Amino acid sequence: MTLTAQDDAPVLIDPLERHRIDAEALADWLRTTEPEAARGVAIQQFQGGMSNPTFLLTLASGRRLVLRKKPPGDLLPRAHAVDREYRVMGALAQTAVPTPKMIAYCDDPAVIGAEFFVMEHIEGRIIPPPSMGPVRREDRPALAYSLVDTLATLHNVDWRAAGLEGFGRAEGYLARQTARWSKQYEASKVDLPADFDYSQMDWLRDWLMANSGTADESAIVHGDFRLGNVVVHPTEPRVIAVLDWELSTIGHPLADLAYTCLPYHLPEDPPRILDLHTAGLPDEDRILSRYCEQTGRDGIPDWPLFMAFACFRYAAIIQGVAARAARGNVSSASADPEADGLRARNVAAVGARIARG
Repeated sequence: MTLTAQDDAPVLIDPLERHRIDAEALADWLRTTEPEAARGVAIQQFQGGMSNPTFLLTLASGRRLVLRKKPPGDLLPRAHAVDREYRVMGALAQTAVPTPKMIAYCDDPAVIGAEFFVMEHIEGRIIPPPSMGPVRREDRPALAYSLVDTLATLHNVDWRAAGLEGFGRAEGYLARQTARWSKQYEASKVDLPADFDYSQMDWLRDWLMANSGTADESAIVHGDFRLGNVVVHPTEPRVIAVLDWELSTIGHPLADLAYTCLPYHLPEDPPRILDLHTAGLPDEDRILSRYCEQTGRDGIPDWPLFMAFACFRYAAIIQGVAARAARGNVSSASADPEADGLRARNVAAVGARIARG
């Protein structure tokens, strides 16, 4: 990662007022594991994420670290689980899944005002658009396959052997997740305009509750696995680190795969549809075939069910962002309650169409 304004570089700003960190208090705490922190820590905030505020820490020697913390204000239950992020990435350190090295975790909000953890900084590119705009066209298929191969590598990990017993329940994932995100979605309504039309989201929720009885499978699921949440090699089309594990748990791997494939189904900017094939990426069938090859599957049953669930869950996440924006404690300066609320409803409408079809 660099501080330039390139399309594949993260945007760094001075910490937003509501996310400011006491640099002296942080340096005093961090020097236990990073002695040179005693000489001072420079802090900048990454823009682009909508959940846990993330910061670049630069030590006096030039060494870079990354800090993620819970946002301020009233939070939805079980949201912003930085402790889970720290645990799962630490557990995956001995596997083939590429993750940053964990440095330290702090559960005492008195230090900087919130629970947080610190990890190593990975030098590479961040590519937010699913169409891979900043990536050379001839490199896009390889990067798309690297992304799905990385997901398959994660799902192939023996989560019990990795020390993640108790990290999540292996059974009834879709029904439990539908119930959980329904609660989050309902809780978000309090902060949003009363005239928002939730009919498609409500219908999709009810349909999922009635149709979520699919065969159980268990794997480590990332929960938000997409191109924008990985670090890409500085020059090569391959994934070198997976970030943003806040929603990780033990669950059905096909739910993770469906979430990754959402760009094949969703409006990029309503009503235009993002044509990934025109952008030079493999079509969805080829991505699914690649995943099956990497995981030893014969096929993917109930794909529309998993896609409908992915839409519902994504819509609930976006609505949560809209609600936090309305409360003023979202981690990105670009969040907008009206725009994000509309986007959530559009995603829910796509999910309902998939379910009805």
